[in-house]
Amino acid sequence: MDGSTITKTVNVILLGPPGAGKGTQARMLEEKFGLVQLSTGDLLRAAVASGSEAGKAAKAVMESGGLVSDEIVLAILKDRLGDDDVKSGVILDGFPRTTAQAEALDELLKETGQTIDAAISLEVDDEAMVGRISGRFTCGACGEGYHDDFKPTAVAGVCEKCGGTDMKRRADDNAETVRERLKAYHAQTAPLITYYEQQGSLSKVDAMASIDDVKASLDGLVAGITG
Repeated sequence: MDGSTITKTVNVILLGPPGAGKGTQARMLEEKFGLVQLSTGDLLRAAVASGSEAGKAAKAVMESGGLVSDEIVLAILKDRLGDDDVKSGVILDGFPRTTAQAEALDELLKETGQTIDAAISLEVDDEAMVGRISGRFTCGACGEGYHDDFKPTAVAGVCEKCGGTDMKRRADDNAETVRERLKAYHAQTAPLITYYEQQGSLSKVDAMASIDDVKASLDGLVAGITG
């Protein structure tokens, strides 16, 4: 932490499509405010590895190729929220995804006198996002990230960090697939936007701004609810 003091448990939800910068911003919020980012995937993997009852249930479903139920995810989340390192609060990424999940989450938090203090929607311009995501590529040797427009290599096809020449692009980082992912995200998230608007906890941040500007907006929002 950088000295910012939290006098209450603060729970934040970050909403935003792939490529909006949720991971980057969540890490910076963690460092500044001592919050802990919890993504659904990480929670499931950790629970399975721990061998907890909820983790065993999740493992059985995952090994059968099924989708882990809301009930199991909430049981895993409940276990995680009981750990000492999340006393300052959490940043939820990837959960809830539906209104039913949001309502169940509210009930879970209510058991310990907590609430969702802020649901922050990282707002994007879809066509600009298509260009942002479809232009990404990484060095296959060291993992350094590049972009056709925003961060090209100085020498075409040569990594500036390690000198590698094996550049890779994700198969789903193409314009058509990105548009479909954005369409699905908006359809899925629209009810959540309405849900948190009605609760008075929704804020919107322009995620097309610079990383520093987005960080400043998020810092201001979180600082405003930390007491």
